[in-house]
Amino acid sequence: MRELELTGHIIDSGIMTRVLDAILDMGGAFEILTFEVGRQKTDPSYAKFRITAESSDIADQIVSRLHRLGARLVTVDDVKLIPAEADCVVPKGFYSSTNYPTELKYKGIWIPVEKIEMDCLVVVDPHLTRASCTPMQKLKKGDLVVIGEQGLLVHPSERSRDPNDSFEFMHGVVSSERPTETIIAQIASEIRDIHAKGGKVALVGGPAIVHTGAAPALARMIKEGHIDILFAGNALATHDIEYSLFGTSLGMDLKTGKPVAAGHKNHIYAISEVMRAGSIRAAVENNVIRSGIMYEVITKNIPFVLAGSIRDDGPLPDVITDVMEAQDAMRRYVPECSMVIMVATMLHSVAVGNCLPSYVKTICVDINPSTVTKLMDRGTMQAKGVVSDAGTFIPMLLAQLQAMTE
Repeated sequence: MRELELTGHIIDSGIMTRVLDAILDMGGAFEILTFEVGRQKTDPSYAKFRITAESSDIADQIVSRLHRLGARLVTVDDVKLIPAEADCVVPKGFYSSTNYPTELKYKGIWIPVEKIEMDCLVVVDPHLTRASCTPMQKLKKGDLVVIGEQGLLVHPSERSRDPNDSFEFMHGVVSSERPTETIIAQIASEIRDIHAKGGKVALVGGPAIVHTGAAPALARMIKEGHIDILFAGNALATHDIEYSLFGTSLGMDLKTGKPVAAGHKNHIYAISEVMRAGSIRAAVENNVIRSGIMYEVITKNIPFVLAGSIRDDGPLPDVITDVMEAQDAMRRYVPECSMVIMVATMLHSVAVGNCLPSYVKTICVDINPSTVTKLMDRGTMQAKGVVSDAGTFIPMLLAQLQAMTE
């Protein structure tokens, strides 16, 4: 038998329903002891309930599941800390973090957990005054690691109570039947509002942006200041530079839609020209690259991370081929992001999504509806999906943004 409590906007956000469903799904039973409903939409609600199960192990498993939905035991003890026995060796029973804002209790004081990221350890500093999410590969011998869920409080995302929150229009399932133009207009409005508040917008892009002819529109968005950070791979940068130099992408003339003789070699030539210059920046400064996405990135001096993959040609000298280094490079910019737009790249979308806190507004654009489903299945529950191809979405988004500034 365990007694737990929930507080916040637990009704309209669906958290109470998810909690009760989880108890029943895991073979437990519940009894509502107290249920105080907020009288107005800004008022929090409170619920206290008792769970029972056939065994103590099942009850513990239910408590662990409910913890991630924001429930906590009525009696909260301090967190349990165990020092790591060696670098990258996690203690048995370690707490695996969510991407929701989290607090821990130590000596009766609640401490916010910094650098929120899913699937990490929570490490408390030697002075026992700060805590942060730490990836396993960053764990050092002697680090104080939180064990179990005791003394931790998770704050799941709640539905906004602001009637002017344009991002709320996208809650619900992914569907190809939603009005694309209306959705894109509301995304443009959200980008404008984020910039007005001093926030930053990142774009995670795949090579389909170039293949579908959307590269000039994205380059224009960067030039006009709508995109502040770029995450991509070798392919986006390579084919963007190929298009800048030869007018082709994968050897296809993007103006005529016809293959060019020996055009399949153009992306190799493009990589070679950047190699000769020494870097993408040097190629831009030496007038080798005179247009395109990467040209505007360099000209506007916005940060970018190009993360490599096993199938890369070259790669370009700016591509980070060590995946752990690429993760760290992305993590440097993630805290600056208020919104991330992911376009036509499932693997990079999942990679960036795994580093994002739940409160970063996340939009996944892909012609395949399963891409956003896979992103959410891997923990990025805040992601909203738009079923569209890059060649349609990006030019329409640019048009909406330009219309708002006229």
